[in-house]
Amino acid sequence: MESEDERDEIILLLKCELAKVKTQAQLMVAIDKTLKKLVNFSQATLLSCQEDESTYRIFFMGKASGGSTGYSSYNEIISCSYSFCDDLSGFISKADKAQIFDIRTFNLAVAPQWLKLNYASGARELIVKNLPGAGDTKHTLILFADKLNSLTDTHIQYVETIAGQIGKAINNIAAHEAVLYKEHNKACLLKFATDLAAVKKKGDLEAAIFNILDQLIGIKLSMIRLIEDDGITLVPYLYDKNAVFKDEELFKQLLAKNITIDEPISARVLDSDEPVIFNIEAEQKSGNSSPYITLWKKAGKKHMYGARLCIGNENIGTLWLLINELNTHLLKGLCSQISVAIFNIKANERLLAYQKQLETENDHLKEQIKTIHNFSGIIGISLRMQKVYQLMSRVADSNSTVLILGETGTGKELIARGIHDASPRKNKLMIKVNCAALPPNLIESELFGHEKGSFTGAFEQRIGKFELANNSTLFLDEIGELPLELQVKLLRVIQEREFERVGGKSTIKVNVRIIAATNRNLEKEVVAGKFRSDLYYRLNVFPINLPSLRERVEDIPPLANFFLNKYSRLTGYKVGSIAPKVLQQLKSYLWPGNVRELEHIIERSVLMTTGNVLREVHLPNTKQSDNQAIPHFNQTIEEMERNHIINILKQCEGKISGAGGAAGVLAIQPTTLHSKMRKLNIAKREYMNHAQ
Repeated sequence: MESEDERDEIILLLKCELAKVKTQAQLMVAIDKTLKKLVNFSQATLLSCQEDESTYRIFFMGKASGGSTGYSSYNEIISCSYSFCDDLSGFISKADKAQIFDIRTFNLAVAPQWLKLNYASGARELIVKNLPGAGDTKHTLILFADKLNSLTDTHIQYVETIAGQIGKAINNIAAHEAVLYKEHNKACLLKFATDLAAVKKKGDLEAAIFNILDQLIGIKLSMIRLIEDDGITLVPYLYDKNAVFKDEELFKQLLAKNITIDEPISARVLDSDEPVIFNIEAEQKSGNSSPYITLWKKAGKKHMYGARLCIGNENIGTLWLLINELNTHLLKGLCSQISVAIFNIKANERLLAYQKQLETENDHLKEQIKTIHNFSGIIGISLRMQKVYQLMSRVADSNSTVLILGETGTGKELIARGIHDASPRKNKLMIKVNCAALPPNLIESELFGHEKGSFTGAFEQRIGKFELANNSTLFLDEIGELPLELQVKLLRVIQEREFERVGGKSTIKVNVRIIAATNRNLEKEVVAGKFRSDLYYRLNVFPINLPSLRERVEDIPPLANFFLNKYSRLTGYKVGSIAPKVLQQLKSYLWPGNVRELEHIIERSVLMTTGNVLREVHLPNTKQSDNQAIPHFNQTIEEMERNHIINILKQCEGKISGAGGAAGVLAIQPTTLHSKMRKLNIAKREYMNHAQ
């Protein structure tokens, strides 16, 4: 036994060593080497009691030697959280003053692993002392001895003498670790902020978030949900693809399901300025049957942390972490940075989408420049066209769907553009889709767009025509050619005003006016089962029937002169007029290709003309259509003239003089026409029944 002076010197040395302690390892060395000179113990353990005083952890424990077969590994033992058993609660509660206990007085059957391990290693008695001045968390020092009665009151006195200094050392360790923790967090957050500044894509954000969570907390993200543009729907944005429950069917169902901000669990998070901690067991006991609670329980977690993502006071989504303990202040700071990063990414995505939209609209404008300048306006003075103008004026200001019916080449697109240009949507580009020009497998992508990777060849996201036409007009040309399977989807979009891109999950809402056109008889197509009746009735809200060119012969001269001037200017040929003989030929031709054919005929004739007057047109030798009367070559000239006047009167719907009148078509004075009608005995009933 050392002398009193030697003992005082050892105590002084121990206090000096404890004063320099900054880490657990240094504390263990000081106790194991220096305190052991005063107290003959075999192993030291320090317990840390949690604030709720129902559980405790091992602050440090010296490695026991031998006799540990059948017990958990050292690392597993010191990393566990323990609940107080009755025996332990009793002796620790009495240890404000150092006490000596025989280990055999404890019920080893229910004793914790660390106590069993020490007993198996030869420990038979112990000194226990609650340390003073260790902050909010209580610490208890336990010194084990291998022989009974080897610990004495003198040893108790030494422990009491040094206990205060050990408590201060623990405080120093906690303070030092707090500084290191803050510095570590500060460095990580600074790097996170730097990483986020460079983030422009969702994949980069995912990598940055997973990295910071792993560095700061040692976990991975469970899920981020974002609020859609409708302000109600919450959709999955990011999630841990390697989560412990990734193969759970319930997780797959929740991942595929869109929820709303009113869903109880999400609502609690969105309504709280602070991160919300969900106690899984307490939630279940309260009757919360949410599938999220069930999933977290299966994951073996006691708690779930949810935090709102927001920009200012505006919520943009929720962030979820599967972890039992977390610094909520730190999480709040992370959420703030993540929110800004997501906002910037979404803004960048919108910018790129807008850029793509502008590029697409530019392509449409270039296409329109080629087509819209085919006409400087709608040309037509006939009564049939006047009725078309009246219908256009009546429907233009509304949002009603329009169905334009007419033969090929009658100018259905021009009528659609005229309706759009006279509507409140005129300031936005009218988008056109030719349903007959696209392969069936591409029409859906053309109409609704697609996500990157949604099918072979989808190398990037594409905006569909419906999305481009938002707040504008979508012209569906040749609607009768649309496949039946797509007619169902088109009907849904027209009815619901919403759709999803091919391969996408997000619902896109649009405000689009539909103008459709076809040269088919849709009623017959419906009867034949080639066109859905419900879609037909939805489209046929306001039908406009365009007359063929042969039904408005009086419009041929102004149309021909318009095309003459156009192609004279474009080709450089100075052809200024059309010979009367040529005009008569044009009016006598049946025009199966309508206005489009007339344009092409005039263009070709201008190129073939050598003078400044168009004296010859090259009309194809076509058979008359079945619905045209075949002239009887055994008729007299008078009979042929009579039939011709009656046909013209029918086409002009009985009008004789003025714009669109039969006299103008025949290029004679109205008085002359009246005289001929009396001479040829043409009665009103012969042409007016048709007109009516």
